[in-house]
Amino acid sequence: MKLSNLFKGALATAAIALTAGAALAEYPEKPVNFIVPWPPGDLEDVLTRMIADDFQKEYGVAAAVVNKPGGGGGPFPGAIEVANAPADGYTVGSFVIGVPVVGHQIDIPPLTPAKFDPLGIFLTYPFVIATSADAPYSSMAELAEHAKSNDVALGHFGDVLTPTQVTKAFAVNAGFQWGSDAAFDALDCNTLASGDADVINTTLQLILPCLDQVKVLVSITDERIALVPDAPTIGELDDSLNIALWNGLFVTKDTPQDVREKIIAVAQKTVMSDRAQAVAKETGALVYWQGADESATRVAADIDTIARIGELLQ
Repeated sequence: MKLSNLFKGALATAAIALTAGAALAEYPEKPVNFIVPWPPGDLEDVLTRMIADDFQKEYGVAAAVVNKPGGGGGPFPGAIEVANAPADGYTVGSFVIGVPVVGHQIDIPPLTPAKFDPLGIFLTYPFVIATSADAPYSSMAELAEHAKSNDVALGHFGDVLTPTQVTKAFAVNAGFQWGSDAAFDALDCNTLASGDADVINTTLQLILPCLDQVKVLVSITDERIALVPDAPTIGELDDSLNIALWNGLFVTKDTPQDVREKIIAVAQKTVMSDRAQAVAKETGALVYWQGADESATRVAADIDTIARIGELLQ
């Protein structure tokens, strides 16, 4: 009987020890997935892969980017996967502005109410409004005046994209209308040279090969792009449209703070590294680290700006 009690006591002690060990297990102890809701190859994918590689080296666990493309304007299947995952830091979202700013506002039940907190924003895409070097306007003000009495064709990547919305809202505020507009799969030097569009809303990296043959009228970015320093930002021209297409890391709202801090520590170091900054220099992208609190403030401001743009374009 005494031996039986001793055996039971030993089992209980072992069980308590195992439970305590599990509770004290430090994050991360298993593979971490960074979900990118777009196909591989673009800037957010490249930089998130750098973060995942450094995370794996820092903590000694597998870390990988998982691409979950689909739904440029919703339903954001990659974001839904992050929203449905446990709030433990093992599924991290690498999201463009559309997910946290409008995802919970367009009737996507898994994202409603807002599910995510930012860890940090790290990328602004180098979107610009550009035209041919021989165009009869060299600034957005001159374009506005020209377009009041001439048809100007706009090329863009789709109405749902923030830079397209900004471009159309600028026209409303400046008192002109685009003669026509169309979405293109590619917007580069050939688009302007062929006359398919008079003005294009594209990324700087796509027109770098012919930069001496185009005029960059404005950048839809947080600050001026170093490769075209004379082009003002959209916010300089119209403060009500001060918004950009950005990407950041997000986790679900109940994720523990110590887990967040470990992800942030790696990501911040990665994006400020020489190899990440080389991407910025090569493409015109802005690569930086904006902390969690500043990012949350930015998301809130962008929600207001998007609502204002929506009202203008109705």
